[in-house]
Amino acid sequence: MKKNLVDLRNPIASVHDRFDEIIGNKVTLQLISAVNGDSENSNGGKQGKPAHLEGWITTLNPTAGDVTFNVNFEWEEEIGVPGAFIIKNCHHHEFYLRSLTLEDVPGHGRIHFVCNSWVYPETRYKKIASSSLISQTPAPLKYYREEELGTLRGNGSGKLEEWDRVYDYDTYNDLGEPDKGVKYIRPILGGSSEYPYPRRGRTGRPPAETDPRYESRIPLLKSLSIYIPSDERFSYLKFADAVAYGLKSGFQFLFTELEAIIDTTPHEFDKIEDIFKLYDNGIKLPESSLLDSARKAIPLETIRNYLELMGSDSVCGFPQAEDKYAWRTDEEFAREMLAGLNPVVIHRLQEFPPNSRLNPKVYSNEGNLKTKECIEKNWRALKNNKLYILDYHDALMPYMRGINSTSTKTYATRTLLFLRSDGTLKPLAIELSLPHPDGDHLGEVSEVCTPAEHGAEGTIWQLAKAYVAVNDSGYHQLICHWLHTHAAMEPFIIATNRQLSVLHPIHKLLHPHFRDTMNINALARQTLINAGGLLERTVFPGKYAMEMTAVAYRDWSFPEQALPADLVKRGMAVEDPKSPHGIRLLIEDYPYAVDGLEIWSAIKTWVEDYCSCYYKTDEMIREDPELQSWWRELREKGHGDKKDEPWWPKMQTREDLVQTCTIIIWVASALHAAVNFGQFPYGGYLPNRPAMSRRFLPKPGTPEYAELESDPQKAFLKTVTPQWLSILGISLIEILSRHAADEVFLGQRDTAEWTRDEEALKAFERFGDKLKEIEDRILKLNSDEKWRNRYGPAKIPYTLLFPSSEVGLTGKGIPNSVSI
Repeated sequence: MKKNLVDLRNPIASVHDRFDEIIGNKVTLQLISAVNGDSENSNGGKQGKPAHLEGWITTLNPTAGDVTFNVNFEWEEEIGVPGAFIIKNCHHHEFYLRSLTLEDVPGHGRIHFVCNSWVYPETRYKKIASSSLISQTPAPLKYYREEELGTLRGNGSGKLEEWDRVYDYDTYNDLGEPDKGVKYIRPILGGSSEYPYPRRGRTGRPPAETDPRYESRIPLLKSLSIYIPSDERFSYLKFADAVAYGLKSGFQFLFTELEAIIDTTPHEFDKIEDIFKLYDNGIKLPESSLLDSARKAIPLETIRNYLELMGSDSVCGFPQAEDKYAWRTDEEFAREMLAGLNPVVIHRLQEFPPNSRLNPKVYSNEGNLKTKECIEKNWRALKNNKLYILDYHDALMPYMRGINSTSTKTYATRTLLFLRSDGTLKPLAIELSLPHPDGDHLGEVSEVCTPAEHGAEGTIWQLAKAYVAVNDSGYHQLICHWLHTHAAMEPFIIATNRQLSVLHPIHKLLHPHFRDTMNINALARQTLINAGGLLERTVFPGKYAMEMTAVAYRDWSFPEQALPADLVKRGMAVEDPKSPHGIRLLIEDYPYAVDGLEIWSAIKTWVEDYCSCYYKTDEMIREDPELQSWWRELREKGHGDKKDEPWWPKMQTREDLVQTCTIIIWVASALHAAVNFGQFPYGGYLPNRPAMSRRFLPKPGTPEYAELESDPQKAFLKTVTPQWLSILGISLIEILSRHAADEVFLGQRDTAEWTRDEEALKAFERFGDKLKEIEDRILKLNSDEKWRNRYGPAKIPYTLLFPSSEVGLTGKGIPNSVSI
């Protein structure tokens, strides 16, 4: 893939590279022997004569896409069978090398090299074919195998540049910006018992001037140039989507001035129908020279279209639920805990009062005692596994005083639910808790809301559910989504590239599930999760957001990321050897778990079949030096703050390897899909899932309570996310919920020739066939009215774990990796 003529970063690159060709600065390739070593080159394979890429000047490609070139090698007997090649770029600009195919190799036929790497000027890039353990690697290629790993590890020091391919570790010391003042200081995440955290990729940027513990940040407008290993960079096709993502995130840069513009003509949602206009006609923003200049500054029409949000006519029109008022029903409120955007928190209530791990001297049990009155009559239901709870009390209570000192006003919530005979959940009570106004030493104050449909009590019940949605929205975005998928995966990517050669079969197994993750995470650190970033602006914890994720990481356990283990831990299932997946669900109509277990089992079977191709005995696992180094470094460095935990797999058996790889693939693909691609269908509709709240429940006798009685809609809308932040949040999650044009889904590879091992290819084909069976099963379940939780009052079928999808905003599809 050539440097594109319309590349935003350097529009003259294509012309420049053609001039290089004219003056003789070409792209050269050399074959490396897999059978004959060179004693003068550490017995590495003999290198053939250089050959040049042909047709660069005459091949035009004005849009992002693949281009095929020819190269003719002179056959040399001493090379024999080529096992690797070297490519050198003598142009001034990089290009993306997808693959190299050798045809008619004497005595061998066709040899295919999968590359998928950026090739930068004056760099020598080596690529080796086939899959093999180090013990099975041809002797002439071992030198290159080890040399390549050394290049990828780097030396651990210095600033890393765009063309580097170095994978290394660092703490999250780049979220705060002390040079801008106290307002932008945030805790360093990772490297301490107070704030443990997975490691991120090192960039080597210089320290901040005012506090050298922090890494300096790059300007927001240069976000797309943040360092990641060059092999992890987006393809040009993905880059076009990334630009749109970056431009939307660029609202942070314009936020202050835009906010001032909006404030001159303040817009508040006065009634629910005002929100419907977002989805029907859009919202008209005032004329502004700033907005006009921003539109004109975007050079590409396709990118400019993403900025309809800043148009003078309207924001845009968003899709909506078939029933605009379904969000008000208790059934839909409860259903989304099983088949919504965040179905991974609800758990069975197994003891009363609900267990709290907070210091009882600081956080009293007053709320629990009040709640007990609501469920004593359901004590039999507790014993019969009929009571469930969505509990955010412990996660949020320590931050409530700080959060509520800002414009946010919210509660730490507990929601109790009863499992009815038709498989749906009925909310029984919502507990709203706050720190005691006279000091933490007095504990907390709580009130309990129970279901009501009419009058002031009905509005208070709707507000109580909104506070739950606010809690769930923030916890989902920060913990279930960012921490448990994006952040948790990055150390695995780094360790895999540092310790497992591209030849290693486990590298080949896992590599598709790491695609684009480091790039998307780097962009998130730059624009979303940083101090003052979009996440702090659009979720209720504000400046405490990332600190909360570090506290949550204290409870992170790798084995519990396996879906069956997670379901058992939350009491949603019990172990049952007679059941198909080894566990039995206690809520039979739990769409996330039902579909998820099918996907989990399909992944595990595929991993078992694949690993069996290369590891015939447990001894082979123990004696694989690359595999053991990989697993040791992952524990000791990648998740170093958890290195002494006893639950890490020992990596001594094939079962250890299969379980480990299954968890990695599950988290990177299906789990991320389940908590990401529903953001727009569920979270994009403000009444259903507000991300912020601005007022506490009004007290009787106050003007706010009088308004609640006279105009319930207005009282509700004054409590939840305001119009401007709603537009900002919806536009952001619209981008984050889309499948890119070059997405590769579970059961697919970006090339059919990713391995030459027939046994592995047949196992992968069986995996793909199984996923198609699962798709048929999901469609059948969704059409069966017996399963009420799969469709619900909102008439949104549960498809978040439907494996395949089209491009765009679909609400389905499982990409191979955390790619957005």
